[in-house]
Order: sequence, then structure tokens, then C-alpha cells
Amino acid sequence: MMFPAHFWRNFAILWVAIVGLLGTAILLDNHQDIWTSATTPKSNISSSDLSEVALVAKGQELLILGNCIACHTDRGAAPGAGGRAFETPFGKVYSSNITADSQHGIGQWDTQDFWRALHHGKSKDGRLLTPVFPYQHTTLITREDSDALLAALKKLPAAANAKPIPKPSETLDWPYGTAVAIAVWRSLFFTPGTYVPESRQSAEWNRGAYIAQGLAHCAACHSERNSWGALSAVNDFSGGLLPVLNWYAPSLTSAKETGLASQSVADIALFLKAGQNDQAIASGPMAEVVQHSTQYWLDSDLNAVATYLKDMASKAPQIALKASSESMKKPSTSARVLSQGAKIYEQHCEQCHQAQGQGVPGAYPALANNRAILLNDPTNLVQSVLYGGYPAATQLNPRPYGMPPYILDLDDREIAAVLTHLRTQWGNQAAEVTPLQVNRIRSLQGR
Repeated sequence: MMFPAHFWRNFAILWVAIVGLLGTAILLDNHQDIWTSATTPKSNISSSDLSEVALVAKGQELLILGNCIACHTDRGAAPGAGGRAFETPFGKVYSSNITADSQHGIGQWDTQDFWRALHHGKSKDGRLLTPVFPYQHTTLITREDSDALLAALKKLPAAANAKPIPKPSETLDWPYGTAVAIAVWRSLFFTPGTYVPESRQSAEWNRGAYIAQGLAHCAACHSERNSWGALSAVNDFSGGLLPVLNWYAPSLTSAKETGLASQSVADIALFLKAGQNDQAIASGPMAEVVQHSTQYWLDSDLNAVATYLKDMASKAPQIALKASSESMKKPSTSARVLSQGAKIYEQHCEQCHQAQGQGVPGAYPALANNRAILLNDPTNLVQSVLYGGYPAATQLNPRPYGMPPYILDLDDREIAAVLTHLRTQWGNQAAEVTPLQVNRIRSLQGR
């Protein structure tokens, strides 16, 4: 086959032009804060009606809403000094120092620098931040709240890092930590925005939506991520498996998984404040959120988020409730597995959770008609049996009763049998848990 003269040269020029155009588009997209600076909201601290004390107090409330200090504090380190490692499918990312230290922290940042980090996902030096920092959510924060947050952070005692915090380029797998990869990701999945209140909703509903979609970044856990680690939307609460942590965050809109539509606003607010209510107990990563964040929220904010989430759940299509004849069949499980599961339950579980799975109010949760037991994905159940754990210690539940780990006591078959027992007794109807599922979850957690 003969090609026209200069075909390959023209072909190469075309591809260089295409790559150049794409590169230029990505560059402009990721640095639009520079050429849109004229429309950037300006700091109004000088004209604010809030005194410095009130501004800092407001910022401290916002820090708690966002659980910021917990993420930016490594175990045993000074609050806000950073260095906490976050495992991702692409490698580790370490949180930054957000104390007032001039060299290691944000002591030299001004309100514009901080706003750019929250709204545009860019550091003071122009470096693109990795999406482990949830700027898909923080971009919704108002300029006034951004300024208040910085005012509060500037009051944190300056804390220097004994050794430099590793950079993403050093800890993420290649090429994910490169500036080019982060820029491409941002162009595909991130657009700076602001929260626009729903005119048909109440002020309380809008406050709840602003918190849940923004600072509280609920969808960061309660939403499935794609293969690039991106969320579909900041108001997608359809549930998802947390990567690497290997814990399933249930859907906040599903009647089957959380049932928020059928709970009162007071019940939902109580769960966030106490870590438990008559319907559920916070466990796994959610227990940490309650421990460090939601139990300290203002009652008005608790009620606002509860109002918003209840409304979202009420409006969500409940396809899962229209059970098919297949799903209504009693799970078919061998007599041997059921017998083994019953014996293990009697030996290890019955003393706390009682013979009929009714639990002990205020101490041990009921297992009968428990949504956590009936989740399609048994990951959380397996994790709980393997590693045990405690609910969050809160002001309303200062000494929670815990569960011991059974990782050394029960093998995969025994764990599968006892969990199958829980899912098929006392009116519970859920699929059998297999030894293969337990083994997979155990091995993933050990990585």
C-alpha cells in the first residue's frame, strides 16, 4: 500500500497538534483560578460584623463539622500537624500540616491562599492537590466559612514536623502521583462550584444539604467510586465499599439498608450525636466520624442534616423493596452449616445478644430484624467478627460495650456458619455467607 508523499510527517504533525490542544485545554482547566480571579469572591473579614473571637469560634464549629483535625493528625502527634497516612488503591497519601507553623504548616497562608485550596484544590504554591483531600466537596464552602476556618486554624499551636511529610509523588504509584495524572483526573472529574440553595426548600433543609454535600463530605464514603477513584456526585448517597479499608458504607437513601425515610428527624439526629439509636449503632469508620465530629455538632446542624437526609431518602426510588419471588424464598442452606452456626452462636454470641437475637437494650444490639445483618454485602459482618470493636464513646454513651475479636478463634468456615445462622434466624432472610467470602475479606484486610 502506497501512502501519499509526506503522509507520515503530516500524520505526526496532526497528532502533535491534537496532543498540544488537549494539553492546553487541561492546563487552562486546572488553572482557571488565575484567569477567573476577577470573579473570585473576596474576603470580607475587615467588613464582617463578627469580632475576631466570634470568627474563630465559628471556624472551630466548622472544623468539627468537617472532621478536619482528625484527618490532619497522626497518632501521637500534635493536633493538625498532619502526617496521617491514607491508603488508596493507587498508593498512600499523607495529610498535610495545617497548624500555624510558618515553615511546615499554613502560617504564611492568607485567606486567598486558603480559599484557593478549598475551592480550586490548589496549594499556596500552585501545586495541584490530590483528590484524597475532598475538594469535590469543599469547593461548595462559602468564602465567609473559608475565612472563618482559616481564622480558627491560625489559632492552633504551631507544630513542626520532625521529619518531612512524604509527598504524593513519592508515595503514590507511578504515574498517579505525577502532576500530569492529577491534572487529567481533575479535568475529567472536578469542576469548582458553589452551593446553590433550593428555593422550594426550607432554610433548615438547605443548611443540611450544604453541610452534607460540603464540609461533612458524606458522599466521600456513602457513594461508589469509579475505577479512577472519583465520585459521581456530592449528593449521591447510594452506598459503596470503601477501597482498601474494605468496609461497606450503606446507602443513606435505601429503606432496606438504613431506613432513614421511616425514621424521625430526632432519631437520625440522635444517631449522629450518640452514635446509636433504636434502629442502628455506628461501627467501623462511621464510629470514628461520630467520635471526633458529629457528637459535637450544634443541635441545629444535627437537625438540619437529619432533615435533609430524611427527605433525600423519602424521595429516592425504593426498587429494593419490590422484592422478587426469588429474593423472598427462604435461603437454602445445608443442615450441617445451620447446626454448626447455631452451636457457635450459643458458645460465643448468645450471652450478649441473647437466645432469640433480641440483644440487651443500651448494651448489645439486637440481631433480629437488624438491617446491618441483612445487607447484601456481608463485608461489615465479617470485619466485625474478625476484628471486633467498640461503638463511638460519646457524651450520651460514654462507656460503650464492645465486641471481642475472633480472628484467632474462628476459621473461615466457622465464621461463615455463624453469620449464616444470624442471617437465617428470628425472621431474618438473607443469603448464606460462604467460607470463600470470609477468606476473601480476611485476605484483603491483611494487605
